[in-house]
Amino acid sequence: MKEWQGISEFVAVAELGSFSKAAKVLGISVAQVSRTVLQLEQRLNCNLVLRTTRQVRLTEQGTLYYQQCRALVNGLQQANQLLTSMQHEPSGAIKITAPVYYGEQFIAPLLHEFLLRYPKVQLDLQLTNDQLDLVQGGFDCAIRLGQLTDSSLQAKALGKRTLYLCASPDYLQKFGTPATVAELHQHRCLVGSVDFWRFEQQGKKLQFKPQPYLRCNSGVALTDAVLKGLGITQLPDYYLQPYLEDGRLVALLAEQQPSDEGIWALYPLNRHLPVKVRLLLDWLQQGLENSPKAIAQNVC
Repeated sequence: MKEWQGISEFVAVAELGSFSKAAKVLGISVAQVSRTVLQLEQRLNCNLVLRTTRQVRLTEQGTLYYQQCRALVNGLQQANQLLTSMQHEPSGAIKITAPVYYGEQFIAPLLHEFLLRYPKVQLDLQLTNDQLDLVQGGFDCAIRLGQLTDSSLQAKALGKRTLYLCASPDYLQKFGTPATVAELHQHRCLVGSVDFWRFEQQGKKLQFKPQPYLRCNSGVALTDAVLKGLGITQLPDYYLQPYLEDGRLVALLAEQQPSDEGIWALYPLNRHLPVKVRLLLDWLQQGLENSPKAIAQNVC
């Protein structure tokens, strides 16, 4: 396409301030650079650069045009790098963060398998329940669970999780089984790091604020508490699934159970995703896509 001719040469001249330097970087002659930039100016019917014997400066139109063309050249370079990288084995460091329990149980094993598949990749995995700043921390991506709130990040869905309200048979025998969300006010609630439990009724989202009989920011500890009959809790399936299947826990208010939530990989918006990171996210997606329930059965 004729519209693209001269763009790379013009950007090089604008950044280097010299036709000769641009020619050296591009690996072509000075005459060719000068000619293609001149042809570009003729097509646009305006002067982009001011030529003197000592230096080359951009005109006002040239400055505006350069700002737009730089993004185009970046995109072209990234496209070329993508194709080149796909022809070689991925290598280099990947820095990723994930929640502690989910990271330990599900993400880390998949990452270890990824390293076996691609031995030239080095991994920096930081497990924390804090939502770290990806740009400031130099992270390539973060694993987040549930509802997303940060719109400044790009999201890729890796899988889903289900929230269950549950209790042990012993607790239900002693205190009864709640028939409605409102009846939860009469029960001992085991509460984690969220202040509201989520439900749905006839397509409408509902929230219930439990009064904690026990509060703990560890899903593992809450699972132990509910298994010992201390109360009712709401937790994701990867904590509860084996116990729901063998009868040690009973799912409650199934008709008000909320829709599945996402398991996400987040990375900075508008950042070109390196092939090694894209391969890693695809690897995680393939490992998790069958559902967290099936994975939890294999882990526990």
